[in-house]
Amino acid sequence: MTMNIRNIAVLGTGTMGHGIALLSAKAGLNVKMYGRSDESLDRGMSSIISSLNRLTIQGTFSEMECQDIISRIRGVKTLEEAADGADFIIESVAENLELKQDIFRKLDFLCTPEVILASNTSGLSPSEIANVTTHPERVVIAHFWNPPQLIPLVEVVPGEKTSKETVDITSEWIDFIGKKSVKMEKECLGFIGNRLQLALLREAMYIVEQGWAKPEEVDKAMEYGHGRRLSVTGPLCSADLGGLDIFNNISSYLFKDLCNYTEPSALLNEKVKESKLGTKSGEGFYKWTKEDIESKQKERTEVLLYFLDRDKK
Repeated sequence: MTMNIRNIAVLGTGTMGHGIALLSAKAGLNVKMYGRSDESLDRGMSSIISSLNRLTIQGTFSEMECQDIISRIRGVKTLEEAADGADFIIESVAENLELKQDIFRKLDFLCTPEVILASNTSGLSPSEIANVTTHPERVVIAHFWNPPQLIPLVEVVPGEKTSKETVDITSEWIDFIGKKSVKMEKECLGFIGNRLQLALLREAMYIVEQGWAKPEEVDKAMEYGHGRRLSVTGPLCSADLGGLDIFNNISSYLFKDLCNYTEPSALLNEKVKESKLGTKSGEGFYKWTKEDIESKQKERTEVLLYFLDRDKK
């Protein structure tokens, strides 16, 4: 590993924070996980242990390997402790620009200029986060996808003043811990993944709104069609394989009929107003029992593990 990263600080103990800490420790790095209280750190460590237990049951790790991973993670409660000796710091706290700016302002003071300061934000601007620092060239976004232990994608997004070296080192770290880095040339709202995800969701909801198909049929069309193909060929590669002349012809008439909403759909607004928020409330587009949720999560984990195994070959 040429970027000389051995000591990582992960700020945040939630879903993403504990997952990034686990991945870094699994790769053999020393990890400090920052939480503001003993309760927060306890939750983070409990989540790491639970994740490792699930992976052990599925044969991914042995108990000895799990203990080795846990031994490389240490909880800390101050930014000073987190920054001390760190080669690379990644923040994964609440999606609040002022909060992140406050943290990066403090880290910029605490860390020597060569320490990279990354954020796991899913949509905030790296340039705005870096505006409060004196070394914006070392600020970058490394956007992990949920669940980070199972989804390979990490988007690397530079700000206006981020150096190429920062992008390259961040990408190298991501690849080293077993993820797939995707470098953006410059920032845009939503990055790559969320722009594609929300465009797809918008059209899926539009199809339901128009009464053309029920939610479960729309989902099946994706699972058994595009979902199978897109795991091997992305949309641009799929277009090349299908023939750009054919896609150009389809675009000439279908683009005019696609959803072009610039605000959240009435269907989505209605669900939120009725507190039908999905699995967290027991109903969204589907009705969810505890057993349904556990079954779907188990199925998702099994499929994602299959693809992780395939990626190794």
